[in-house]
Amino acid sequence: MGNLIDIQSQIEKLQKQAADIRSREFTSTVQDILAKMQAFGITVKDLSAGIKKAPKTRGRPAGNGKVKDKAPGRRAGKKAAGTSTVAPKYQGPNGETWTGRGLMPRWMATLVAEGKSKEDFAIKS
Repeated sequence: MGNLIDIQSQIEKLQKQAADIRSREFTSTVQDILAKMQAFGITVKDLSAGIKKAPKTRGRPAGNGKVKDKAPGRRAGKKAAGTSTVAPKYQGPNGETWTGRGLMPRWMATLVAEGKSKEDFAIKS
């Protein structure tokens, strides 16, 4: 095994050889492509027309373009008549609140994991 200077000089020599080979092959490859394009009558426009953009895979699948309202007459962000917000049942040490519905929030889960009880954070009415 050679020393670092020998290896670095070998790397440099090989990189120069690779660049020379790349430039020779590049020219011959371009010539080959041009010859085939002329033989088949292919233009640059034909090449760009053959490239299609990948379809989007995020979001909802494309439908008929119409957006359905879940409830007719409702606007986004507006609550239906007669609904009310639920008062929070629990309050954390930093003022966080939780109604007791749905998944337990992280702050509550962390405190419960530390051995505290949910009832320790119940809001007294």
